[in-house]
Amino acid sequence: MTKLIHYIFIVFLIMSCKNNTDAAVLDDSLLKDATTQEVVRPLLPEHIATLKDSIKLYYSKLNNYEIWYSLKNRTDLINEIKDSYKDGLNPSDYNLETIIALEEKRKNLDDEEVLKYDILLTESFEKLALHLFRGKLNPKKLYKDWDLNPKPIALSNYLEKGIKDKAIATTFDELRPKHYVYSKIKESLIVIDQYPEYNFDKIDIKNKIQLHDTLNEIITIKKKLAYWKDYTRKDSVITAVYDTITFLAVKKFQARHGLKPDGVIGRGTIQALNFTKEERKHQIIANLERWKWFPSDFGTEYLLVNLPDYNLVYVAKEDTIAKHNIVVGTPKRNTPVLISKLSNLVFNPTWTVPPTIIKEDLTPSAKKSLEYFKRTRLTIYDSSGSVITPEEWNPENSKSYRYVQVSGYNNSLGLVKFNFPNRHTVYLHDTNHRDYFSREYRALSSGCVRVENPLILAEKILLHEDEGWTSKEIDTIISKKNIKTIPVKNDINVYLLYWTNWLDKDELQFREDIYNLDKNLYTALRN
Repeated sequence: MTKLIHYIFIVFLIMSCKNNTDAAVLDDSLLKDATTQEVVRPLLPEHIATLKDSIKLYYSKLNNYEIWYSLKNRTDLINEIKDSYKDGLNPSDYNLETIIALEEKRKNLDDEEVLKYDILLTESFEKLALHLFRGKLNPKKLYKDWDLNPKPIALSNYLEKGIKDKAIATTFDELRPKHYVYSKIKESLIVIDQYPEYNFDKIDIKNKIQLHDTLNEIITIKKKLAYWKDYTRKDSVITAVYDTITFLAVKKFQARHGLKPDGVIGRGTIQALNFTKEERKHQIIANLERWKWFPSDFGTEYLLVNLPDYNLVYVAKEDTIAKHNIVVGTPKRNTPVLISKLSNLVFNPTWTVPPTIIKEDLTPSAKKSLEYFKRTRLTIYDSSGSVITPEEWNPENSKSYRYVQVSGYNNSLGLVKFNFPNRHTVYLHDTNHRDYFSREYRALSSGCVRVENPLILAEKILLHEDEGWTSKEIDTIISKKNIKTIPVKNDINVYLLYWTNWLDKDELQFREDIYNLDKNLYTALRN
C-alpha cells in the first residue's frame, strides 16, 4: 500500500487546471475525484509491462491511472455488458460473471486486486466496444467473396471522453450501428423474445395446397399461423379444411416472408412455416452481426441492394428515389457482397462471355452443337483479335477465345449496364429474361445483378448529373443502337449487401437465406 501511495504522479494534477469541476485533486497524498471523493490509484510499471499495446494506450491517455475508479462508469459498463444480448452478442464473452463477483466485493479488495479488476474492466470494454462497432467476426476470414471495407476506429478517444464525462453508456450508443435497418433488426429480437416456446411438428406435403382443399396437415398449418399471429380466429383451428380465413392468413404470412402472396401453399411456404422460434432468433442474431460489418455511413447518394430480398433502392439525400426488383446469382454462382462506386453507364452494351460461363455453359453446349453460337448470336475472336467461324473453333482451347454478343434488346445485358469497379467483374444490368422478375425465387443469374426497368433507374441517376440527361435523350441513344458510355460524375456508392430479417410496421420480416449463410454465421458467433 505504501508503495502505491508514494508512486502517485504529480502529472495527473494537470487535469485540475482545466476548470473542470470533475477534475481529480490531491488529498492526503491520495488522488481523488473532486466530486465523488473516489480514490484513483496509479498503475505500477510491472502492471503496464504485462498489457497489450491497445490497453497500454488507454491507460496512457489517462496518465496510467486506474480508469474505472468511478462507480457510475463501472455501473454503466456492467449494464452495457448485461444488455449486449440486445445487439445479438453473448454477455458471457465479456467476463460478466467474474466482473459481477468482483464488483460485489470491490470494497474488500486490496490495491493490487483493484488494479487487476480495473484492467479486466478495460479489456472487457475494448472487446465489447469493438464487437458493437465492427462485429465479433471478421467477414474476410469467413468469406472469400465478401469485399467490405475495414472499419477503423480510435477507440481510446471514445474511452477517454466517456470516462472523464462519466458517460460510458453514451459512448456505447455512439459505437453501435446507427442505420435504420439495424434498429429494426434489434426490435425484431425484442419482438420474437415475446413469443412463447412451442414444439410443432414439421410439415411435409407432396402437392401444393389450394383453397378449399381438405387434409390433416391444414390443422398444423393453422396452429403455426396462429402462433405467428397471422391467423387470429381460434374456433376453426382444429378443422382440416383450407378455408377462406386460413387463406388470408397464409397470404399475410407469405408477404412477411417475401413469398408470392397468392395463398397457394407450396415448397417455399412450407419451408418458412417449418422454422422454429429458436431458429428465427438465431437468424436475427446473425443479421445483427452482419450489419455491424457494414459501413457506418452509406454516403449522400447510393444504390443499396439486399440480395435475399431481391431488391434495389436508389437513395439520394435520405430520399428513396427508386425501388427495383432484381435477379441475383444462383447459390453456385452467388453474387458477392461488396462496396464500390458507380463509374459509368453503358447503353446498348455488347456482352463478353465471362470465364465461368465459358467453362460451365458455353463449352459444353457448343461441343454438342455449333448452332449454339448462331442461336446465342456470339462472335468468336481468337487471341489476335481476328474473327473466326464456329467451324474453326477448337473446343480444347475454348478459354483462349473471346466471345462477344452483339448489342440489342435481346442481348444478355439488355439495353443498359451499370459499371462499378470490383475484382469479381460483376455489375448491374438489364436482361433478355425479363420474365424472371415475376418469379418468387430469383437467385437465377450467373453472379451479376439483373434490374427490372433499368432504363428508369438510369434516367433517375443521370437526371442528377450536371448535364441533366432527359428520358428523351436516353430514348434517342437506345433507338440509334450505338454503344454509348456515359461517365457518372457524382459520388454514387454501390452496396451489394445481405440480410434476411427486419421489422416492418411491428411485423417480423424474414427472407429465404438463399446462400445458406445464417446458420453457419450464428454457430461461428457462439463458438
